[in-house]
Amino acid sequence: MSLEIDVRGLSCPIPVVKTKQAMEKSPADTIVVLLETEVSKENVMRLAENQGYRSKVEQAGNEYKLILEPGSK
Repeated sequence: MSLEIDVRGLSCPIPVVKTKQAMEKSPADTIVVLLETEVSKENVMRLAENQGYRSKVEQAGNEYKLILEPGSK
C-alpha cells in the first residue's frame, strides 16, 4: 500500500512535518511525496534517509515526486 502527500505550495518545515507524520502513522507503507522546491526535496530526502527509507526521485518540470520505501532502520 502507498500513501500520497501533496505538499506543493507549502514551505519548510511543513513538507518535512507532514512526511514524518505519515511515516509514524503508516511505517510499513511506501510514501509518495509531491513537492516543488529543491529545498523541500532535500529536506524530505534527508528525513527519509535518517528514518531508514530508500528514496527515488522523479522530476517533471519544476515538480518533484519522491517515492519513499521503508527499509531497515
